[in-house]
Amino acid sequence: MRTAALGPAERAEALARMSERELDILVVGGGVVGAGTVLDAVTRGLSTGIVEARDWASGTSSRSSKLIHGGLRYLEMLDFALVREALKERGLLLQRIAPHLVKPVPFLYPLRHRGWERLYAGSGVALYDVLATASGRGRGLPHHRHLTRRQALRVAPALRKDALVGALQYYDAQMDDARYVAALVRTAAAYGAHAANRARVVGFLREGERVVGARVQDLEQGGEYEIRAKQVVNATGVWTDDTQRLTAERGQFHVRASKGIHLVVPRDRIHSTTGLILRTEKSVLFVIPWGRHWIIGTTDTDWDLDKAHPAASSADIDYLLDHVNSVLAVPLTRDDVEGVYAGLRPLLAGESDATSKLSREHTVAHPVPGLVVVAGGKYTTYRVMAKDAVDEAVHGLDHRVAECTTEEVPLVGAEGYHAMWNARARIAARTGLHVARVEHLLGRYGSLTDEVLELIAEDPSLGEPLPWADDYLRAEVVYACTHEGARHLDDVLTRRTRISIETFDRGTRSARECAELMAPVLGWDAGQIDREVEHYEKRVEAERESQLQPDDQTADAARLGAPDIVPLQPL
Repeated sequence: MRTAALGPAERAEALARMSERELDILVVGGGVVGAGTVLDAVTRGLSTGIVEARDWASGTSSRSSKLIHGGLRYLEMLDFALVREALKERGLLLQRIAPHLVKPVPFLYPLRHRGWERLYAGSGVALYDVLATASGRGRGLPHHRHLTRRQALRVAPALRKDALVGALQYYDAQMDDARYVAALVRTAAAYGAHAANRARVVGFLREGERVVGARVQDLEQGGEYEIRAKQVVNATGVWTDDTQRLTAERGQFHVRASKGIHLVVPRDRIHSTTGLILRTEKSVLFVIPWGRHWIIGTTDTDWDLDKAHPAASSADIDYLLDHVNSVLAVPLTRDDVEGVYAGLRPLLAGESDATSKLSREHTVAHPVPGLVVVAGGKYTTYRVMAKDAVDEAVHGLDHRVAECTTEEVPLVGAEGYHAMWNARARIAARTGLHVARVEHLLGRYGSLTDEVLELIAEDPSLGEPLPWADDYLRAEVVYACTHEGARHLDDVLTRRTRISIETFDRGTRSARECAELMAPVLGWDAGQIDREVEHYEKRVEAERESQLQPDDQTADAARLGAPDIVPLQPL
């Protein structure tokens, strides 16, 4: 399979092609579900396109806990089917679909009570392992193990001795959620799908009661396109209700936004070789290894303010710090926090108490002819959601369509990854990069690492680390624009890399050099470079200000002080 670039020329061509000929399926929304849906459709042989109003994964799909997991706490709710399904997907992603992007991660569950808790929690974790094995995809992760307090403190010395009497250790998996979505879109494009970000649906095309396409505004170059399609799939997550209003039809369900925030702290602030999972009065709290950092999260609170930029308040940050500090021997302070990010979960809300139980699952509906809506669910089961959405859409097509094949479709970068990993020392010797740099690239690009190395071969200065964010090479900034669809500085610092949450300055010291690297690819002049840097600095300033506010309303008002680089009008 050829790889596909998502550069400026490819984006322009995609918009032109989509407007020239009727598609079988047009997907609206570039999060993980939308990206998964367009890949599912194109690999069934359908002509497909996908449009996204902002950047790929710019909403919920770049602001998750970065976990691919079965949902251990759903076992307590006796939702065995949901857990089994998610564990099957976890195994597929780890072993076949994206082994370069999805990696095992250990978690320690401290026990606070003697006797009954070890039996109760141990039974749950054992069942978790059994369900993973029963799914046929349990291989690849170690089974859980029971630890004494001394053993637990050996793997997690950061814990207070009086915070546990013993522990359980089990495994799940993690990934960089935004990079995963970009890989999905690139894979779909490699199979022939047309993909354009910064392309916003402003209305649906109708023939009688039937939806026959969408009017799409190009937010980069200007102009409007009419894209006709036999079926349109609305996969816009927390924006589902807003998108549905464009049809002037009453939806069959509603999507409620639940805010979850995460803190990022340096790895040396918590002395542990394993992640942690802690019970809270409401849910669970994760402390997740993340390269040279830890991610701590999450919260779960209603949010009915700005969906594009949910804000973390001072109260949210204090909540996480208080709970994690309850078990740490050396407490964390605000000064330890490098980054903060907030995301919105799209939870289904029915019109009665009876339907509200759907909130943690997903649903697919066909509210009007020609329009399919998919909403709810969780990141781990995106592929199942995509399959269900396409299965529903093909009912409206006038020809026979193949069954879903995405169980067998690896993402770009997966094929040949293991062989390149085994050869990483030779690659390092050939390129002059340190082997640790090669490992970093392989963990982000898989076998597509060769494309990044080609940029460095053409311009050796791109093999240098990015100042003030030396986990990343300068070549990665260029590659984000030439191949991964980055259109603005914020796209690179926030999603193609994680500099915005992995440095104490939130990426402001790296901003200008990044913009200057992006400029030749995107055709920026000096004025646009200045505008990009100024916008990014204002964004960081507004986020910092919002995180000092006492509640959601004041935090939201502070965050809205920084406008988007591409102004979006409300629907």
